[in-house]
Amino acid sequence: MAKPLKPEPKFFLRDDEYAKGLEYYSKKWFDGVASSKIAGEKSTDYLESADAAVRIAESLPHVKLIFLLREPVSRAYSNYLWSKMNGLETEEFATALQREAERERELPERLKFTRPFSYFSRGLYADLLGPYFERFMARQLFVARYEDIAERPSAVADAVHRFLGVAPRPSDVEGLGVINPSARDVNGLPDTVQRELSERYVEPNHRLATLLGPAFPMWR
Repeated sequence: MAKPLKPEPKFFLRDDEYAKGLEYYSKKWFDGVASSKIAGEKSTDYLESADAAVRIAESLPHVKLIFLLREPVSRAYSNYLWSKMNGLETEEFATALQREAERERELPERLKFTRPFSYFSRGLYADLLGPYFERFMARQLFVARYEDIAERPSAVADAVHRFLGVAPRPSDVEGLGVINPSARDVNGLPDTVQRELSERYVEPNHRLATLLGPAFPMWR
């Protein structure tokens, strides 16, 4: 994997990085990697960028892509907690949801790729995955559930290894620790807001189920 793990490369997302070219990307993140190795990187915001989908398809047409999706209501609240934890959010969650579209329109340039207030829209997974499904073969795409990493990490790892075509690596799931520090307090989500968000996601989740088919177990 590209080192260091932080900050994420975001090469295909950021205009300034992408303008430096694929050779720059390869040298900066994978210099010295043997040609016999499978190399990869993790950039969480590629999913929400149609431009990134276009750029990846043009630059790496045979790449394999892994997407990790979290139940959208808890994902939205976790995103809110992350924004609060990092001093970016001062509103109550319900108010922040009401103001989301307005704040996205007025987002300052310095937060263009962070998008700290995009709580609901980041859970519209069918819309976000669409540009990737349009440009890549199904065999190049692997979509997993975030929750399964905690509940059955070995099974997720085995599926990923088969998808990548590498030998089993059972040690990959050892010592995972806290995956997302802002995910620990989601029980604080108000019931009324949870119900309203769940209703808003019914139709988007139905479209996601249609896109991914029965192989992807939808959240209850």
